[in-house]
Amino acid sequence: MSLRKSGVYTGILTLFIFGLVGCGTVKNSESQESSSSMSEETSETAHDHDHSHVKTPAAEGIFEDSEVEDRTLSEWEGEWQSVFPYLEAGKLDEVFEHKAEDGEKTADEYKEYYTIGYQTDVEKIDIFQDLISFYKDGEWASGNYEYAGYKILTYESGKKGVRYLFDKVKGDEAAPKSIQFSDHIIAPEQSGHYHIYFGNLSQEELLKEMDNWPTYYPASMSTSAIVHEMLYH
Repeated sequence: MSLRKSGVYTGILTLFIFGLVGCGTVKNSESQESSSSMSEETSETAHDHDHSHVKTPAAEGIFEDSEVEDRTLSEWEGEWQSVFPYLEAGKLDEVFEHKAEDGEKTADEYKEYYTIGYQTDVEKIDIFQDLISFYKDGEWASGNYEYAGYKILTYESGKKGVRYLFDKVKGDEAAPKSIQFSDHIIAPEQSGHYHIYFGNLSQEELLKEMDNWPTYYPASMSTSAIVHEMLYH
């Protein structure tokens, strides 16, 4: 049962460790449009992500900075499930085999790549108004978050990505200090799935994380529906 439905948001006593390792400094401000150059090999757009949205130019990393707009947390509101357990159980193997047909990696290599990307012990995320709750090992940790602007990342390939930043303003100590959403959308629109970066790092440090991007789909979606989205969208 989600915290939002049970009405219990506090009293989480279990230590909830979010350990992401970041380095370097990237300037962050509300609604900023500055860019950061990074290698194509480590860029978000280098990921072979499958999108639940139609692949617009923006979703492919092609857009003007002026097209990027602020978004509210309500666009990620809902109950979400991690896809990592499905990967571990072999239920996404069909997706990796499909990628290998036209890709540059074997199915096993794709699976290894996505294992690193999807890896997380946060099984569920529940978002309601400004409250984000994280479910791990049978316990919830929650925090209230405030919008901290967006960051446009520009890569050597010329393609771009946008992360939307949120800072914890109060809540359980175990809830992460910084959160960043990336869902291939650059203006107000309800998210269909997303990649999330979170931890007790500063936003500037967290922006350096490129290898691990836990991915979440609506909790109501079945395994077959998720696989279908990954294969055909």
